[in-house]
Formats: sequence, structure tokens, C-alpha cells
Amino acid sequence: MRFRADPTQVRGSIAPVITPFTAAGELDEAGLRNLVRWQLANGSHGISSGGSTGEPSAQTLAERKRSLEIVAAETADRVPFLPGTGSAKLDETLELTGHARDLGADIALVITPYYARPTQEALFAWYSTVAAEYPDLPIVVYNVPSRTAVSVDPATVARLRRAHDNIVGIKETTKDFEHFSHVLKACGRDFLMWSGIELLCLPLLAIGGVGFVSAVANLAPKAVADMYQAYVDGRVDEAIDLHYRLHPLVELVFTETNPSAVKAVLAERGLIASDHVRPPLIPLTDGGRARIEALLAEGGDLIPS
Repeated sequence: MRFRADPTQVRGSIAPVITPFTAAGELDEAGLRNLVRWQLANGSHGISSGGSTGEPSAQTLAERKRSLEIVAAETADRVPFLPGTGSAKLDETLELTGHARDLGADIALVITPYYARPTQEALFAWYSTVAAEYPDLPIVVYNVPSRTAVSVDPATVARLRRAHDNIVGIKETTKDFEHFSHVLKACGRDFLMWSGIELLCLPLLAIGGVGFVSAVANLAPKAVADMYQAYVDGRVDEAIDLHYRLHPLVELVFTETNPSAVKAVLAERGLIASDHVRPPLIPLTDGGRARIEALLAEGGDLIPS
């Protein structure tokens, strides 16, 4: 929790690790440990778990807690730990957020409650409840309308920031790039913003973003981290080159519903034991496998051994 007191240190490529399962569908604890170690060895600037890529809605509360424990132990304060602790239920969100705080998490990413489609006033009340319950823990709003069917308006984010000192930033996973700018304008340019849209990661840095939580880091952690570092070091052409070199892997990630393709590649490379995804997802289809082989021929050199 050494980054908790100053969340402005949490910058760069925050890898949102998948949750590996065994072929029988159980939590693969050894596989999760291995993935975190691999991420750290390849330069990711931080680790997240329990977000959309981690299949949280297909796990029990106990499994989600156990995953947080494993990732916290492996991260061991070497880099920031930003777990996803949100749920469609407020009591679960509070319980997971409290567990993350006790494990030493630096920031909690709290997704907008899905399926219910709450109003902006309801979203304000939701995040206010979480922030007030854990005033010593920085909270980041996780806005991903493609998965939750609701978006947090810039005015609501700004209102939350004014009301709670520990609401310090937002993970924006919307393809409306104007929205990014409106949020920073409403909240102030010192508000922390990470992109969750792969092809908007680099552009966000140009308007004041501090990094990204990109699913493609599950496959190419070094390249994604290097893209950030090149940009902030002033090697802009190098950053742009990496942005375009990552295109095939970005397309691969979303060949079918994420994380099916990611798990297929990681299993093929021996980084996890199984490509199992839990229902309602299914493993990559034969057509999907053919597609990812073509994309690996274009961008597979960016995947570390």
C-alpha cells in the first residue's frame, strides 16, 4: 500500500490480468501467480485484477476474494495494485472493497453497477456510499458502458470529486474520445484518468491522461509498457510505432468476447494450463482460432516468451 498515500504515482501500463481456471473450471491459483510474475518481469507498471477481463461476474464472492489475496501477495508492493472491487450489488461491492483495502490495495476500481441502469443521481449515491465507507482508500470510477448499459456523465464525476477527497480518478472504457476530454475539463486536469480502450491509450496521454488499463497487456506487457515510457520520455515516434504494431494483437483480443482469445493464446504459449472460460462465455471457436493464428503472424513477435 505504499502508493495509496499518493495515487498520482500510479501511472503507465496497469495490466488487467485474466483469471485463469483449470480445465475443470476451478480457480487456478498457480496460474494466476505465474501470470503476475510474468507481468512484473516484463515491465508492467502496475497490476489490476477483477475487472471485466477477469470474468468477475462468473465468480463467487469467495473466489474473487481469493484472487485478490493471490495478486496482492505476488505484487508485494513492488508496483501499484488496483483491484476491481465492484459488483451489481452494493453489499458485495463494499465487502470486496474492504477486503482489498485490508490486503494493501493502493486504489480500488469500482465499476458502475450493471444491468440495473441507474440514473445519474443513483450513481452519485452509489459511489458516495463506497467512498464514505472507506475514506482512507483512493477510489477510481470504472466507466464501461458497453458492459454495464450505463455511463457516468462528466458532471456526475465532477460532483463526486468535489464531494469526496478519495475519489481520485476514472478508468474510461468508452470509444467516445470527446467524453474523455469533457471529464477532464469538468474535474480538472489533475484528475487521474486511465484508458480502457486499447486504441485510445496513446491518444489519451496527449490530453492529460496518466496511463491505461489495457487488456492487450495480457499478451504484450512489455510493448504496452514501452509505449507509455517512450511517450513520456519524449520518444513520440517510437510510441506511435508501438501503437500501430500492437494493432493486430488488439484485434486478436476482441476476436470473440474477451477474454476467450487471450486465454487461448496464453494456454498455447504455456503461461496458463487451460483456456477455460466460464459460462456464459465459451472457448474460442474454430473460426476464432483460425483468425487469431493469422493475427499472431502479424503481431505475435510482441508476446514475450
